[in-house]
Amino acid sequence: MQTKANKQILVRPHYEIVKVVDGDGLIVKNIFTNKEEEIRLLGIDAPELKICKKLKNDERELHLPSEFLIELGYRSFNFLKKKAKPKTNITIIQEVKNQQDRFGRTLAYIILPNGKTLNKILIQKGYAKPYNKVYCDELSLYQKLNLKAKRKKKGLYLTTDIF
Repeated sequence: MQTKANKQILVRPHYEIVKVVDGDGLIVKNIFTNKEEEIRLLGIDAPELKICKKLKNDERELHLPSEFLIELGYRSFNFLKKKAKPKTNITIIQEVKNQQDRFGRTLAYIILPNGKTLNKILIQKGYAKPYNKVYCDELSLYQKLNLKAKRKKKGLYLTTDIF
């Protein structure tokens, strides 16, 4: 993750993964208080797992059937489950200007024990795409990494050019 002196971030260590919700969401808990919260991975978007308003919008915009998009959603979900196993210790990093989404979920980058950013891994491996409806400091990097994953036919790009 790139850090520059002028960016305001909150660093929250001492969390662990409880479970993966979908291809871009987790439930985590503070290891001291056991308080759980839902995390929406900042800067990325993975296909949906079930029929909902967003899936219908994606179906319309992308001209892809919802069944296919849901299949892609499960591929992202399964990939994330391999990378974000329950009880994995993590650090949550938030941008001060983007702390929650409109549903009250915490927007964050997840740093794994090896120092890698989970959000970035999902983009690099082709299981998520950059999400530009909420600006984040990593957006331009994620756009570059997404183009690379697309060119190399990684992850979901093995079966489609768009998702």
